[in-house]
Parts: sequence; C-alpha cells; structure tokens
Amino acid sequence: MYADRMIEWVLLQLDRRTDPLFVGIDGRSGAGKSTLAEAVRSELSVGVSVIEGDDFYGGGSGACWDARSVEEKVDTVIDWARQSDVLRALRSDGTATWHPFDWEATDWDSDEVRLARTTIETQAQPLVLLEGAYSCRPELHSLLDALVLLDPPADLRRAQLLGREGDEYRSQWESRWSAAEDHYFSNVMPPNRFDFVLRS
Repeated sequence: MYADRMIEWVLLQLDRRTDPLFVGIDGRSGAGKSTLAEAVRSELSVGVSVIEGDDFYGGGSGACWDARSVEEKVDTVIDWARQSDVLRALRSDGTATWHPFDWEATDWDSDEVRLARTTIETQAQPLVLLEGAYSCRPELHSLLDALVLLDPPADLRRAQLLGREGDEYRSQWESRWSAAEDHYFSNVMPPNRFDFVLRS
C-alpha cells in the first residue's frame, strides 16, 4: 500500500525534472522505511540509489547516550554532516563513497574504531533515496528535493519493531530511544514540515 502510493508520487515528481530527484524518507523506528525504500527500488521502472541511514549512526555506547539531553540525542544520533557530504558528492560528481558505521565494533565511542574499514560506493540514479530516522532533519533540506514521512499506526509500528528486534530490544528502545524521536517529530520535524506524509 505505502509503496504503491510512494511510487505514484515519485513518478509525478520525476515527470517534472530531468536531473536526479533526491528524497528523504523519515519516520520513527519500526515504521518500515527500509522496506519501503527497497520496494520502491525493486518496483520502480527507473534506477534508484538507496542510502541507508543506519550507516551514519553517530556512535555512542548506552552509557554515553543516556548521559545526553533529549536535544543532544537528536543532534548526535545520526552523523548528518557525513550524510551531507554524501548527498553533495552525488549531486556534484554523480558518485559518493563512505565508511558505514561498524555495528560489530568493540568501542562505539571511539572515532577511530566505530567506522568500518570497508567502503560503500553508490552512483546517482534518477531517484536517490536517503532512508532512516532523522533523514529529513533541517541541516539536509538544501540537499533534498522532497521530504517524505512514513507514519503508520503506532500499534503496527511497534509490532514491526517487535518482530524485527524482539521484545527485549523493544522495551529497551522505548525506554532509551523513544524520547528523542518524540522530540524530533514534535519539535524539529513535525508532520506539517514534510512534503508528503504516508499514513493509512
């Protein structure tokens, strides 16, 4: 359902331009952003580049995260400066390379350790999707042509999060991560700041 509506909307945008369309897909944890991006990539008739927001986790152990204020969490959870570099390179050069966050790293607080040694490279296709929570933050607006919010019902989102990560992770997420998302989607990027909102 969401993919069909997203594809219809994207095709309308593409009809109005000849250069690549850069779109951010934002939403709370468990909303289905990655699934939506993959569905668009597989079903759309033109090439699609997908940049995964998880590659740009800002680092920080649980203890480090818990010591931050809600505003600090929103500002640091995703390394938006590196996302900005990638989007800018795609726009200017048509290609971008980055080191993703290493989720197996032994030290999430160390700049030298937390990024993987391997690199990811992508080319700018007619549609470029940056997907992940915080992907439409204001610092990226000048590099994104459109801001999309995926906003399914809360019970569906929590069920998807539970199915993906398990009950222990969900309870930890709700106590540790949800306050930052509440602040971001209420104060930084409320629904009326998006160009297209996908709801049931």
